[in-house]
Amino acid sequence: MKNFFTVILIVVTTSASAQWKPAGDKIKTLWAEQIDPKNVLPEYPRPLLERPEWKNLNGLWNFAVTSLQEAQPATYEGRILVPFAVESSLSGVQQAVNDKQQMWYNRTFTIPKQWKNKRILLHFGAVDWKTEIFVNDVFIGSHTGGYSPFSFDITPFLVPGDKQELTVKVWDPTDRYFQPRGKQVSNPANIVYTAVSGIWQTVWMEPVDEKHITSLKILPDIDKSVVSVKVNVCKASQDDYVEIKLLKEGALVSVKKVALGDDAFEIPVPDAQLWSPDSPFLYDLEVALFSKGKQTDKVKSYCGMRKISMSRDDKGVMRLQLNNKNLFNLGVLDQGWYPDGLYTAATDEALTSDILLLKKLGFNMIRKHIKVEPARWYTHCDRLGILVWQDMPSGDNNWGYSGINYMRDYLDDKVVKNNTIARDNYRKEWKEIIDNLYSYPSIVMWIPFNEGWGQFDTANMAEWTKSYDSSRILNPASGGNFYHTGDVLDMHHYPEPEMFLYDPDRVNVLGEYGGIGYAIKEHLWSPDDNFGYESLLQSPKEVTDKYIDLLHILKSLDKFSASVYTQVSDVEREVNGFVTYDRKVIKIDETAIRKANQDIIRQFSE
Repeated sequence: MKNFFTVILIVVTTSASAQWKPAGDKIKTLWAEQIDPKNVLPEYPRPLLERPEWKNLNGLWNFAVTSLQEAQPATYEGRILVPFAVESSLSGVQQAVNDKQQMWYNRTFTIPKQWKNKRILLHFGAVDWKTEIFVNDVFIGSHTGGYSPFSFDITPFLVPGDKQELTVKVWDPTDRYFQPRGKQVSNPANIVYTAVSGIWQTVWMEPVDEKHITSLKILPDIDKSVVSVKVNVCKASQDDYVEIKLLKEGALVSVKKVALGDDAFEIPVPDAQLWSPDSPFLYDLEVALFSKGKQTDKVKSYCGMRKISMSRDDKGVMRLQLNNKNLFNLGVLDQGWYPDGLYTAATDEALTSDILLLKKLGFNMIRKHIKVEPARWYTHCDRLGILVWQDMPSGDNNWGYSGINYMRDYLDDKVVKNNTIARDNYRKEWKEIIDNLYSYPSIVMWIPFNEGWGQFDTANMAEWTKSYDSSRILNPASGGNFYHTGDVLDMHHYPEPEMFLYDPDRVNVLGEYGGIGYAIKEHLWSPDDNFGYESLLQSPKEVTDKYIDLLHILKSLDKFSASVYTQVSDVEREVNGFVTYDRKVIKIDETAIRKANQDIIRQFSE
């Protein structure tokens, strides 16, 4: 009888633990109510390399937090909703972890019968920070870095039968180690926020042949009316070739068959329809791999025909250009945080919402601020039409802004210790991020450093980034310690625009300004502790009028080629967004803001 009651107890406990609900009492977005724990973020997670068959592993996993010295738990008392970070409400846990602890994730899964005789790839969109993977109790590999995807071929470690076991161990010391982490801190305050630890993007599987496509590197060239494609293949051999089809709204434009090699090859795009924020046209790509005459893989992708460059105007001022025409980049700082999911939007609609708002307000650019988004976010930018300036998440204990001493390099000055570890972690992840984001047409600028936070060896890092991807504009340090390197001189000034430096040989931009604060009761993360870059205003009209006043100042500074207003949404204690943190209240007059924005883009783009 004892064993019978033990079984009953286990069943009841398991059933109860499966009843997920958001944790805590903080504000939440409307999309939190739409989450189905059995169908979390069900959209295909990698639109630039899409296959028809895949399996989503998001959902409720077994979960535990242990000390670093402890082995894998024999039993798991808790559950977590993947892919929401352990500190988030939507995880169902909302628990802080520290550098002396590790997280354990565990679940079983099955391999669909139709995948028999296929290689099985296990994908992680992003896990912060050091990840170790076990399949059926076998350690199969590890990854460090919180912002780039990684994969393993788990085929050799599968066992006969329906059930397979997956265990993931994660260590994330956040600000107690030398890792890229953006604005994550152990003790949030002001402009730094709650840490994001563990799995925070989709986990999924797909079947492939042993010989399969691993990545595509896509580069448009509107001057030559071609698109360059580099196809990377697992276990490629001399008798392999690829066939690439370029399609426009379903109609075949070009087709090319090419033997595999180390070089990219060009596909003609006659009478190319160009991509821009006003007309975000995307061509479809179909890429098939053949070996000994037999097709072994086929993927879908897309491309946008656009060119980003810089040129002097008739007054001798360096300007940003899109498709060989001057275009003032009027942007907004976007930190990509949500009160319920932190780094992770509750749904795909939530992921798209801020982009749609900024388009509606007449902006043509987003500065993705010291965070990297899931792949689908960049596809939404491509599809909806908005330029992206992409930051590298800053690292270390990362405050290093030098005030007026613009030539000081803080890592070289030994303010940050263990700089060899910090630099190695930074370089590794920056390369992975660029590799992963290279083919998105919306991304037009790389920004390695922000405001001196973890900034080091600036000229060499700028030169490496520019040589690794010469097709984009290189902004060496947004508002940071300034060196004469890269394509851009980027100043920050709050709240009003101000040009306190000028470089006639580079594009001059205002990488941050504004920060107009307006706190709306019932929509605050912290009701009694809020922050803006000036005294908090009291109404949408006041915020709108103040924003337009700042634009008038910006208009007088006609040597700027871009501006970035802070910011799209409130974030935790910061209440300087166009929309509240829960995305429920827009805090400005949308029509007035749109008209003012369109006027300034038109004025500076002529």
